[in-house]
Amino acid sequence: MDQKPYGEVFLINKPYRWTSFDVVKKIRNTLKIKKVGHAGTLDPLATGLLIICAGKKTKSINDYMGMEKEYTGTFVLGKTTASFDLEQEIENVADPSHLTLEEVKKASQKLTGDILQIPPAHSAIKKDGKRVYESARKGKEVKLDPRPVKISLFEITRFELPEIDFRIICSKGTYIRSIARDIGEILKVGAYMSALTRTRIGNFKLDDANEVMELVDKIKSEKTQDQ
Repeated sequence: MDQKPYGEVFLINKPYRWTSFDVVKKIRNTLKIKKVGHAGTLDPLATGLLIICAGKKTKSINDYMGMEKEYTGTFVLGKTTASFDLEQEIENVADPSHLTLEEVKKASQKLTGDILQIPPAHSAIKKDGKRVYESARKGKEVKLDPRPVKISLFEITRFELPEIDFRIICSKGTYIRSIARDIGEILKVGAYMSALTRTRIGNFKLDDANEVMELVDKIKSEKTQDQ
């Protein structure tokens, strides 16, 4: 690390089932400072690049959040869930075995470019002062308005029904779970996201990220050297 931790930007590979705030809390407790935040939430079941800003660098969080994102992952066709990922119970929709790679690619093209996207009801978006997932988990219907997002690339990298792997490059505010829902609707078989990894934010790459506990050890080592 080039700078002291009170004004640092950390690249983390968020562990599976950790919330983004779990990572913030771990780094905050290690640095022993209050001003620590993340630049863009990753769902607990997603992994990959999370930018953590500490001290003076928290002023740059919005800049990082506005950067282009890149993801890889897996959609499962023929089934869906209320959250469009594995947080909710899986429901059968339709047999996808008749689908061809060409049909799936055509569906992905319809979701490429400047599009209007409805966020998932199971998301951290606030409506009327409440996180919408709180209402969704209670079975209350929440109507969310479509939002403009840009999908620069939607590439199918593996086609082994019922699974398809993808690489997506997109703008701030894009929900990959919504893309799962939408491609399932276009293909009329339903879909959900079974895996997701964020591989890039702007010019920051997952390959350069630290594991959480590796970073904790680095920070502790640096603090010991400074004493």
